[in-house]
Amino acid sequence: MANREIIVVGGGLVGALAALLLAKQGDTLHLIEKSTFSMPENDAFFDLRVSAFSEQSKNLLEQAGVWADIPLDRLCAYRGLHTWEKGSQKLIFSSDDIGSEQLGYITENRWIQAVLWQRLQQLPNVNLYENSEVLNIAQDEQQVTVQLLEQKEIKGDLLLACDGANSGVRRYLQMPVTSWDYRQHCLLINITTNTSQQAVTWQEFRETGPCAFLPLAGNHASLVWYHSPQKIKYLQGLTNRQLKQAILSDFAPLDFDFEVHDKGAFPLARNHAKHYYKNRVVLLGDAAHTINPLAGQGVNLGFKDVQCLVELLTQCSDLSMSEILKRYQRQRRPANLVMQTGMDVFYKVSKSDSEIVRVLRKSFLGIAQQSGEVKNRVMRYAMGIN
Repeated sequence: MANREIIVVGGGLVGALAALLLAKQGDTLHLIEKSTFSMPENDAFFDLRVSAFSEQSKNLLEQAGVWADIPLDRLCAYRGLHTWEKGSQKLIFSSDDIGSEQLGYITENRWIQAVLWQRLQQLPNVNLYENSEVLNIAQDEQQVTVQLLEQKEIKGDLLLACDGANSGVRRYLQMPVTSWDYRQHCLLINITTNTSQQAVTWQEFRETGPCAFLPLAGNHASLVWYHSPQKIKYLQGLTNRQLKQAILSDFAPLDFDFEVHDKGAFPLARNHAKHYYKNRVVLLGDAAHTINPLAGQGVNLGFKDVQCLVELLTQCSDLSMSEILKRYQRQRRPANLVMQTGMDVFYKVSKSDSEIVRVLRKSFLGIAQQSGEVKNRVMRYAMGIN
């Protein structure tokens, strides 16, 4: 089959990865991004937006040829994940238990996006439209046409909507979504510590919401604080010095000294599109689904969407586009729904103040810690490996 013309709306992690993998297969790509790309400075302080990338996500970035482009001093491999409720036994996941060097990697989203864009700029079959937005979408059985803000018209065989949780493409096509607000906000706090790079990420569960620690490269780290919107608004209004005192007083105990450098908050919400495609437009990543960030699976689910769709487009080119998109939806929507639901149940149980639920929670953590191969299977699933 002749190479396709594919339009990608949204040049974030999911959109840029999809565009690069398809371009490497020989397709002609049109990537539309509302902002302007700029390369991060090597000595810039760590950005607030970081993600934990599974082994499967790393493999996809290697397949795209960009993993080695990430500066080593911006990349943190973590080998342990600890979780507990205050006063309960810790549930400990360790890469040693499954014979792996690490469970995953934590780095800034902007560096992953940067290395993807760097490579896209080098390819002759990729057309980049920066600082641009889609005004109109028209499609029929053969093609999809978009009109950009500057009145330019682009025609393609397929449009990938990778434009985030508030997807303009999804809204324009009136694709229905189920959603709800968790009535909690999350505060991200960038800190430097007086210790060297750490290799364990952890979460302590509380009735007010979890407290989490994400190690970053060097002596940098990120704290994640879930709480009521009112509490998070109060914390966000503090100076860095005042916030440090609030962390020492109300956050989970930290066994090191630190300084606060930056902070930012966002509300927690869940969205899930009822349909992942409409004619020749398909949703990927946050445009199709958002998940409670509790387990750090958001970007990994988006990358799994990319892998599934790219494999179908390249390996099933003899099928109609309608059948390819139907198979994509059939594979990814149930899998994403299971992960969303699992995180929701875990989140709600962790916040329950019922004495019975509290006892069951602590018992579960103890049983899970002793579960041996079951716990190891959970680790492998989260890493995306067998």
